[in-house]
Amino acid sequence: MVAVLAALENIFPPVPADSAVALGAFLAGRGTLNPWTVFGITWGANVGGAACVYGLARRHGPAFFRGPIGRTLLSPAALAHLERAYHRHGAYGIFLSRLLPVWRAVVAPFAGIAGRSPARALVPLALASGLWYGALTLLVVRLGTNLEIVLAQLGRVNRALGIGALVVLVAVALIVWRRMKR
Repeated sequence: MVAVLAALENIFPPVPADSAVALGAFLAGRGTLNPWTVFGITWGANVGGAACVYGLARRHGPAFFRGPIGRTLLSPAALAHLERAYHRHGAYGIFLSRLLPVWRAVVAPFAGIAGRSPARALVPLALASGLWYGALTLLVVRLGTNLEIVLAQLGRVNRALGIGALVVLVAVALIVWRRMKR
Protein backbone atom coordinates (compact mmCIF):
# COMPACT_ATOMS: atom_id res chain seq x y z
CA MET A 1 0.00 0.00 0.00
CA VAL A 2 2.88 2.37 0.76
CA ALA A 3 4.30 1.79 -2.73
CA VAL A 4 0.96 2.43 -4.43
CA LEU A 5 0.39 5.69 -2.56
CA ALA A 6 3.98 6.86 -3.10
CA ALA A 7 3.60 6.30 -6.85
CA LEU A 8 0.10 7.77 -7.08
CA GLU A 9 1.22 10.97 -5.37
CA ASN A 10 2.83 11.93 -8.69
CA ILE A 11 -0.50 11.69 -10.50
CA PHE A 12 -2.91 12.95 -7.85
CA PRO A 13 -1.12 15.13 -5.25
CA PRO A 14 -3.74 14.87 -2.47
CA VAL A 15 -2.91 11.15 -2.08
CA PRO A 16 -1.62 10.77 1.50
CA ALA A 17 1.71 9.19 0.58
CA ASP A 18 3.62 10.86 3.40
CA SER A 19 1.10 9.54 5.94
CA ALA A 20 1.41 6.00 4.58
CA VAL A 21 5.20 6.21 4.69
CA ALA A 22 5.04 7.58 8.21
CA LEU A 23 2.82 4.67 9.27
CA GLY A 24 5.22 2.18 7.70
CA ALA A 25 8.19 3.89 9.35
CA PHE A 26 6.39 3.96 12.69
CA LEU A 27 5.76 0.22 12.42
CA ALA A 28 9.43 -0.21 11.54
CA GLY A 29 10.36 1.73 14.66
CA ARG A 30 8.17 -0.62 16.69
CA GLY A 31 9.95 -3.65 15.16
CA THR A 32 7.13 -4.82 12.88
CA LEU A 33 8.74 -3.80 9.56
CA ASN A 34 12.27 -3.18 8.33
CA PRO A 35 13.00 0.55 7.98
CA TRP A 36 15.25 0.02 4.93
CA THR A 37 12.46 -1.89 3.21
CA VAL A 38 9.95 0.87 3.97
CA PHE A 39 12.35 3.49 2.60
CA GLY A 40 13.36 1.44 -0.45
CA ILE A 41 9.82 0.60 -1.47
CA THR A 42 8.68 4.17 -0.96
CA TRP A 43 11.58 5.73 -2.80
CA GLY A 44 11.48 3.29 -5.69
CA ALA A 45 7.73 3.62 -6.17
CA ASN A 46 7.81 7.40 -5.89
CA VAL A 47 10.65 7.85 -8.36
CA GLY A 48 9.12 5.22 -10.68
CA GLY A 49 5.79 7.03 -10.65
CA ALA A 50 7.49 10.36 -11.27
CA ALA A 51 9.51 8.87 -14.14
CA CYS A 52 6.32 7.57 -15.78
CA VAL A 53 4.60 10.95 -15.46
CA TYR A 54 7.75 12.67 -16.74
CA GLY A 55 7.95 10.34 -19.74
CA LEU A 56 4.29 10.84 -20.66
CA ALA A 57 4.59 14.60 -20.28
CA ARG A 58 7.78 14.74 -22.33
CA ARG A 59 6.23 12.69 -25.11
CA HIS A 60 2.69 14.10 -25.20
CA GLY A 61 2.77 17.32 -23.15
CA PRO A 62 3.98 19.84 -25.73
CA ALA A 63 1.39 18.74 -28.31
CA PHE A 64 -1.36 18.71 -25.69
CA PHE A 65 -0.57 22.26 -24.56
CA ARG A 66 -0.61 23.50 -28.15
CA GLY A 67 -4.20 22.23 -28.47
CA PRO A 68 -7.35 24.07 -27.35
CA ILE A 69 -7.71 22.37 -23.95
CA GLY A 70 -4.02 22.73 -23.19
CA ARG A 71 -3.97 26.43 -24.09
CA THR A 72 -6.92 26.92 -21.74
CA LEU A 73 -5.08 25.22 -18.88
CA LEU A 74 -1.69 26.79 -19.55
CA SER A 75 -1.31 29.77 -21.87
CA PRO A 76 1.55 29.79 -24.40
CA ALA A 77 3.15 32.65 -22.43
CA ALA A 78 2.95 30.64 -19.19
CA LEU A 79 4.37 27.59 -20.95
CA ALA A 80 7.27 29.65 -22.32
CA HIS A 81 7.90 31.07 -18.84
CA LEU A 82 7.90 27.55 -17.41
CA GLU A 83 10.42 26.35 -20.00
CA ARG A 84 12.69 29.33 -19.32
CA ALA A 85 12.50 28.68 -15.56
CA TYR A 86 13.44 25.02 -16.00
CA HIS A 87 16.36 25.92 -18.26
CA ARG A 88 17.51 28.75 -15.99
CA HIS A 89 17.33 26.88 -12.67
CA GLY A 90 18.05 23.39 -13.99
CA ALA A 91 18.81 20.54 -11.66
CA TYR A 92 18.90 22.55 -8.44
CA GLY A 93 15.46 23.99 -9.22
CA ILE A 94 14.07 20.51 -9.76
CA PHE A 95 15.77 19.27 -6.59
CA LEU A 96 14.47 22.10 -4.39
CA SER A 97 10.98 22.04 -5.91
CA ARG A 98 10.73 18.30 -5.33
CA LEU A 99 11.26 18.89 -1.60
CA LEU A 100 8.20 21.17 -1.37
CA PRO A 101 5.09 19.12 -0.55
CA VAL A 102 2.64 21.15 -2.62
CA TRP A 103 4.89 21.38 -5.69
CA ARG A 104 6.34 17.87 -5.53
CA ALA A 105 3.78 16.34 -7.89
CA VAL A 106 4.13 18.94 -10.66
CA VAL A 107 7.92 18.88 -10.92
CA ALA A 108 8.15 15.72 -13.06
CA PRO A 109 5.47 16.53 -15.65
CA PHE A 110 6.60 20.12 -16.08
CA ALA A 111 10.22 18.99 -16.46
CA GLY A 112 9.00 16.68 -19.23
CA ILE A 113 6.94 19.40 -20.89
CA ALA A 114 9.91 21.77 -20.68
CA GLY A 115 12.02 19.20 -22.55
CA ARG A 116 14.57 18.49 -19.81
CA SER A 117 16.62 15.39 -20.60
CA PRO A 118 15.93 12.31 -18.46
CA ALA A 119 19.27 12.64 -16.68
CA ARG A 120 18.80 16.35 -15.97
CA ALA A 121 15.27 15.80 -14.69
CA LEU A 122 15.21 12.41 -13.02
CA VAL A 123 18.55 12.46 -11.18
CA PRO A 124 17.80 15.56 -9.07
CA LEU A 125 14.21 14.37 -8.70
CA ALA A 126 15.39 10.98 -7.37
CA LEU A 127 17.93 12.60 -5.04
CA ALA A 128 15.33 14.96 -3.58
CA SER A 129 12.81 12.14 -3.15
CA GLY A 130 15.48 10.06 -1.44
CA LEU A 131 16.31 12.90 0.92
CA TRP A 132 12.64 13.62 1.67
CA TYR A 133 11.56 10.03 2.25
CA GLY A 134 14.81 9.12 3.97
CA ALA A 135 14.42 11.94 6.46
CA LEU A 136 10.74 11.17 6.99
CA THR A 137 11.44 7.47 7.50
CA LEU A 138 14.34 8.11 9.89
CA LEU A 139 12.38 10.65 11.93
CA VAL A 140 9.32 8.46 12.31
CA VAL A 141 11.36 5.30 12.98
CA ARG A 142 12.98 7.20 15.86
CA LEU A 143 9.52 8.23 17.02
CA GLY A 144 8.36 4.61 16.99
CA THR A 145 11.49 3.45 18.79
CA ASN A 146 11.06 6.05 21.52
CA LEU A 147 7.27 6.13 21.64
CA GLU A 148 7.00 5.96 25.42
CA ILE A 149 9.33 8.94 25.84
CA VAL A 150 7.49 10.91 23.16
CA LEU A 151 4.11 10.16 24.73
CA ALA A 152 5.38 11.23 28.14
CA GLN A 153 6.68 14.51 26.69
CA LEU A 154 3.41 15.06 24.82
CA GLY A 155 1.53 14.49 28.07
CA ARG A 156 3.57 17.20 29.78
CA VAL A 157 3.12 19.58 26.84
CA ASN A 158 -0.64 18.91 26.74
CA ARG A 159 -0.95 19.57 30.48
CA ALA A 160 0.95 22.84 30.13
CA LEU A 161 -1.17 23.87 27.14
CA GLY A 162 -4.34 22.93 29.01
CA ILE A 163 -3.33 25.03 32.01
CA GLY A 164 -2.41 27.91 29.68
CA ALA A 165 -5.76 27.64 27.88
CA LEU A 166 -7.59 27.62 31.23
CA VAL A 167 -5.73 30.74 32.36
CA VAL A 168 -6.57 32.52 29.09
CA LEU A 169 -10.21 31.41 29.34
CA VAL A 170 -10.50 32.73 32.91
CA ALA A 171 -8.83 36.01 31.90
CA VAL A 172 -11.21 36.47 28.95
CA ALA A 173 -14.20 35.62 31.16
CA LEU A 174 -13.07 38.22 33.73
CA ILE A 175 -12.62 40.87 31.05
CA VAL A 176 -16.06 40.13 29.58
CA TRP A 177 -17.64 40.08 33.04
CA ARG A 178 -16.08 43.46 33.94
CA ARG A 179 -17.22 45.05 30.67
CA MET A 180 -20.74 43.74 31.14
CA LYS A 181 -20.86 45.33 34.65
CA ARG A 182 -20.11 48.78 33.17
